[in-house]
Amino acid sequence: MKKPAIFLFWLLVWQAASIFVKNSLLLVGPADTLFALAGLAVSRPFWSAVGFSVFRIGLGVCLAFAAGLLTGSLAFVRPFAGALLALPVRLMKSIPVASFVILALIWTGSKNLSVFISFVVVYPIIHVTTESGLAGADKKLLEMAQVFRIPAWKRALCLYRPALGPYLSSACKTALGMGFKSGIAAEVIGVPAGSIGEGLYMAKIYLSTAELFAWTLTIILVSAAFEKVFLLILKECMRER
Repeated sequence: MKKPAIFLFWLLVWQAASIFVKNSLLLVGPADTLFALAGLAVSRPFWSAVGFSVFRIGLGVCLAFAAGLLTGSLAFVRPFAGALLALPVRLMKSIPVASFVILALIWTGSKNLSVFISFVVVYPIIHVTTESGLAGADKKLLEMAQVFRIPAWKRALCLYRPALGPYLSSACKTALGMGFKSGIAAEVIGVPAGSIGEGLYMAKIYLSTAELFAWTLTIILVSAAFEKVFLLILKECMRER
């Protein structure tokens, strides 16, 4: 009962704040937000926008995960490759997302902007985590595997995979949320037609705070659902058999 009670508490705080402000342009309550969301949800363009954004951001995240897993493993196995990759990874972590958005608008256009941005944000996290997770494998078990001449693919599946699992699960909880936030932020700047970012931008243009909150709630829900599904798949892949 603790979680529903906490959720209800913050809903009441939100409602009390909206009553205190007394200005729907600045802050709307949860009831107005749900009413606006219900109005959006009955329209086909709403679901089209959700599908557009979720597909592209999800694609960028999945590509970043695969690339980070590959290059992180390569950096662990071949330290020289890790040294070569260290600079671009550090640049991806340091350069502001706004700079990447402007470059991506020039390179890819607005339609696939969120794919590129979510990739750039998620990739360095997965790369660094993979390298660290593989380095944390049990040294004694690895020595035993070497003594008994266990093949490299068996060591990867039976020793490195279980060691890497907790690192990746923890990193994904942060990386997936950041990927969605940065992808939507990129859409707000680039305003690709038929996206969630366009919906947010239009709500701002028309000063529709209720719709702005409704789109924001939509982003939270789809991001949480994507994260849960992704982590379930990851957990199944990393599960010891």
